[in-house]
Amino acid sequence: MTDNQNWIQIKVTCNVADLDTVTGVMSMVDNGLMIEDYSDVDRELDGVYGDLIDETILEADRTVASVSVFIPEIKSPAESLLFIRSRLNELQIDAEVTQTGVKEEDWADSWKQYYKPIKTGDRLVIVPVWETYDPTPDEITVLMDPGMAFGTGTHETTRLCAALLEQYVTPGCTMLDVGCGSGILAICAAKLGASQCFACDIDPQAVKVAVENTQLNDTPNVKCAVSDLLKQTEKVEGGYQVAAANIVADVIIRLAPDIGAYLAEDGVLIVSGIIIERAEETVSALNEAGFRVIDDRRENGWYAAAVKRG
Repeated sequence: MTDNQNWIQIKVTCNVADLDTVTGVMSMVDNGLMIEDYSDVDRELDGVYGDLIDETILEADRTVASVSVFIPEIKSPAESLLFIRSRLNELQIDAEVTQTGVKEEDWADSWKQYYKPIKTGDRLVIVPVWETYDPTPDEITVLMDPGMAFGTGTHETTRLCAALLEQYVTPGCTMLDVGCGSGILAICAAKLGASQCFACDIDPQAVKVAVENTQLNDTPNVKCAVSDLLKQTEKVEGGYQVAAANIVADVIIRLAPDIGAYLAEDGVLIVSGIIIERAEETVSALNEAGFRVIDDRRENGWYAAAVKRG
């Protein structure tokens, strides 16, 4: 870390039993992690090493652990924070997420100066609602105000998904967005010509933000609802020509056996939120569920794929 750059620490405190999963989520943001886990510290060592062991370590709660990541402020740490919260919610992990390095009252706005229009593929351009952008005749703009939901277009997983949507969304098709966050992918699909889109998330706050973003973009054909395909909190009909799941490898693997029920016979499923190290495992699970990869992309250690049945 350099002295002339502001850094934000994002810290997740969890049960020791969830430490490996939380570490996996945090490694999706950055590989430079600080892990605090005192579950293996033996209190009897105090009698052997005496003052060499800090008293706070000996007295630490051994049932909890924490993982921290440090993000430079110019890299939009708010996007990383929302990504972490979203993934922990999807994995149903009870954890406390905190951030330090910037005043709480400034957190919501401090990163906006670094969030600029982003071209995600050949045509789609994600534009923050507070920015102005003059598109070329062949560009499609999507306005975003992410609020407290993941999905601004700055994260590699979102860009990879949006680029694949450009390839597989056709005029008049239907689209399902699983774990929609800010609603960005469903709105992209609608702008690309999808006739009906259903965006669902288990986080009510994310769905609220998604609804607001559909209004910003005048895309009334995007329906948003709180739903968990794994638990069926709201019934989701099948037959979608395109589905997108920008989540995490663990959830995609769990969805693999059932997601086909929501697709049309020749439907395309786009998956992302997968670190390269888990790409093979995720693809294997999709293969076992009857899918084959027809297209895939990689960027900065992230993997996304388009798959079909057969």
